[in-house]
Amino acid sequence: MKKSEVPQDKSSLQDKNLKEVCYAIDDDGKFTTELSSGWEVKTIIQENNLNHLNEIIQEAKLKVQKGEASPIEYFMELNRMDWKLLADYMGKWVWQIKRHRNPKVFKNLSESTLKKYAETFNISVQELTTFTGN
Repeated sequence: MKKSEVPQDKSSLQDKNLKEVCYAIDDDGKFTTELSSGWEVKTIIQENNLNHLNEIIQEAKLKVQKGEASPIEYFMELNRMDWKLLADYMGKWVWQIKRHRNPKVFKNLSESTLKKYAETFNISVQELTTFTGN
């Protein structure tokens, strides 16, 4: 894309008076950078992705409300993690973490394990253990 063709569409960046750096080709045919206020296509895709992520978070919240999952699944989704990443943060196997999403197993987790989850999610142990999805 030529430097003069870098999109300058309306986006959420404008609301915050920010611009992003894009690579472009200058008049000499060399790569350079150019600031962009946004690109409509990119904004649409980002909004769709955010809506999808919010749906996943709401589904996890509903599972907690129904007693089908522990708060771990909700906070994992809220923090945009997957099972593998959460397992890495916890220093445990994925199967162990998935087992902890079972509400019955969650209730019997040790204080140190709950504390590590809380630290990973940047919340208190009380917030983790009292979250009901409401």
